[in-house]
Amino acid sequence: MTAPVIPPSPSREEYARDYAAALAANGDETIFARAEPIGLFVDWLGDARAHEVNDPNAMALSTVDAHGAPDARMVLLKDVDARGFTFYSNAESTKGGQLEGRPVAALLFHWKSLRRQVRVRGAVEPVTAAEADAYFASRARESRIGAWASDQSRPLADRAALEAAVARETARFGEGEVPRPTHWTGWRVVPTAVEFWRDRPFRLHDRLRFDRAGDGWTRTRLQP
Repeated sequence: MTAPVIPPSPSREEYARDYAAALAANGDETIFARAEPIGLFVDWLGDARAHEVNDPNAMALSTVDAHGAPDARMVLLKDVDARGFTFYSNAESTKGGQLEGRPVAALLFHWKSLRRQVRVRGAVEPVTAAEADAYFASRARESRIGAWASDQSRPLADRAALEAAVARETARFGEGEVPRPTHWTGWRVVPTAVEFWRDRPFRLHDRLRFDRAGDGWTRTRLQP
């Protein structure tokens, strides 16, 4: 068995080479004066949209199953505001069942091009039917049909079976409107803690954590 090729830790010379770029991207100390996390997150997401090759809104969603075991997968952030971080999926999927049983989650955004990440923890609440309808209507028609065709997380015999289901649903809706299935919805992670991390040379990274305190936030700078 061939041993995996794990990149070595950067050398002193490599750190020195990258120092100027890291300082330019992450040397601003003003983030530590921010009073709340959502505005800072929106700023960082804007930076990611300008630099990431694709999916700057991709995030790892971690949930907990009935036995207390963690589970994680990548999903897409579809809205963020003072209420929290919103995403959509099939409520009958594995993640949907876990969120129903234990409505808590953690999120992780990692923007490699910026050498930044954001961690979020909090309770999870369902979006309203009106919110789910509005987002579903904004999706490509083929994606809406796919939501009807896929029994997400269930066993699949082969690709042909999935394509047959898509063809069946395409024929069923014809040229008509494709409504939202009742099992397709969204959730909002209401943050109790948000931590910002940015790369600095020699692993002396910057970390800033916000913790919910009533209607406001406390702010703590953390050791790297």
